[in-house]
Amino acid sequence: MHSENHSKKPYDPAHHIQRIYVQESCKDFSYTKEILERARHIPYEIIADDAIPDLHAGPYPHSLNTGKHHLLLCRNRGHFFKPCPGTKEYRCCDYQVLNIGMNCPMDCVYCILQAYLNNPWLSFFVNVEDLLAELELACTSTSQFWRIGTGEFTDSLALDSLTALSTILVPFMRDKKTAVLELKTKSVAIDHLSGLDHGGRTIIAWSLNSPSIMAREEIRTASLEERLAAAVQCADWGYTLAFHFDPVIYHDGWREGYSHTIKKLFSTVPADKIAWISLGALRFLPSLRPIALGRFPKSNFFHEEFVLGLDNKYRYFRGLRVEMYQHILGELRKRVSHNTCIYFCMESDEIWQECGFPEGAAQNLPDNLDKAAKAVR
Repeated sequence: MHSENHSKKPYDPAHHIQRIYVQESCKDFSYTKEILERARHIPYEIIADDAIPDLHAGPYPHSLNTGKHHLLLCRNRGHFFKPCPGTKEYRCCDYQVLNIGMNCPMDCVYCILQAYLNNPWLSFFVNVEDLLAELELACTSTSQFWRIGTGEFTDSLALDSLTALSTILVPFMRDKKTAVLELKTKSVAIDHLSGLDHGGRTIIAWSLNSPSIMAREEIRTASLEERLAAAVQCADWGYTLAFHFDPVIYHDGWREGYSHTIKKLFSTVPADKIAWISLGALRFLPSLRPIALGRFPKSNFFHEEFVLGLDNKYRYFRGLRVEMYQHILGELRKRVSHNTCIYFCMESDEIWQECGFPEGAAQNLPDNLDKAAKAVR
């Protein structure tokens, strides 16, 4: 259950895929054929649009383990572009979600998708022309500035060595003056980002955590050193960067752990290339805890004390959240560039104020993030 990888080449989570299924209506798409050619070492089969992959799995939730090995190439029959599903009770950043697929080949113990998704397998949407049409409409039908991310229901790059979606999205965004695209990942599958004409419109982001959390609770992910090395490479290619400390998890040695990660971050990555850094303490649906503990019985952070928040998610008590936030903010503020926006994800205005943010910072978060996205080039 370790993210550390001591081989010369970092682990590619797409290598975890053992079988691919293709919906009948998608088998003749040129994009589908391109993916299957890249994945020619992986067996595949065509299935009816209303069929489901045969995972040969045991009873739920063990099918979640098996599902990580199975990829369905399918059509998204809903909307690709929609607002982030935040809640009005806590401060939201007005992020927009570009839904490229569902589920992830990596396996984080705390992942909300375990309780959120109806299907245990990986899905990737191949009707990319429809995706681009929605994205084009969003970027041209209004003067509003959009911050768009693909990492809400899946990892943005974990399957990119197979899908090469970045080679489609990044050039598409290069001339979109009213939007930026954020690709958020825990992998280092960045090879396809090299040489792309991004025009400064794509931000590459990594989730970070305390080293012990990354090692024990983020399975099949890149190590801290690998993530930061990939960030430096992307900065060299001219990309703007972002980082997310979410979820912040209380554990033995948490102060030293988060301090180590932050010191390593700023001793490795150019601070002036970072557009934003977010903080968000662990929060989860009540249904997640039994699922996660059933799959990962050796994990113990779900046994801490929590309170049910206004969004019907369990959170740490306010005093503990503030204590952890204040420590991490102190470490960040000693090192961060003045152009970088530090913010909380889904916290109350009272928490912002208690943690030392200036008056109005929470209310002005969307504008401040927009400015940060435009400032770092």
